[in-house]
Amino acid sequence: MRHFLGFVTAFLMALPAIGATMGDDGLHKTDYMRDTFKDMAEDLAEARAEGKRLLVMWEQRGCIYCRKMHEDVLSRPDIDAYVRDNYFVVQMNLFGDVEVTDFDGEALAEKDMAMKWGVMFTPTLMFFPPEVDDGVSAPEAAAVTLPGAFGAETMWDLLVWVNEEGYLSGENFQKYHARMFNARQEAKGAGTGD
Repeated sequence: MRHFLGFVTAFLMALPAIGATMGDDGLHKTDYMRDTFKDMAEDLAEARAEGKRLLVMWEQRGCIYCRKMHEDVLSRPDIDAYVRDNYFVVQMNLFGDVEVTDFDGEALAEKDMAMKWGVMFTPTLMFFPPEVDDGVSAPEAAAVTLPGAFGAETMWDLLVWVNEEGYLSGENFQKYHARMFNARQEAKGAGTGD
């Protein structure tokens, strides 16, 4: 029995931690968030080299919606795994002083870059395509920008839709999400014998 418990403990410790801890800056931290120089062109190149999509998450200290996103949505095991496998996540602080270099080469403190990029609400998620043209700013380059926290099913659909470049398909996200929601509902009904 003791060997079995030792095996289970070792197995559980080898798994990635799901969920966020609170950082010294008052922002939720996950182990899949990247500590970068916040140079958008470099971060995009690194994401692409790993076969991942660049996701910038804007948050702020005391943000109840950020807490909900981390505790109720991103901590769901399937969502956590999907983010880890498919996204290169860089966190930005809406009122932070860390320097950020935009795709267009301009360098500003996070709080000033938030103003330049029009980020006024947290969380705001900015998803970038694999390639960004030279000289464009992040808001122009973003494939999708989503202000606000949403439920797990909406987040799941958004992550998949962006990763699979659904924004290029002509089907907007709301229609995609409705289609996926209906498919899940039909599958649940089929599984219960209804």
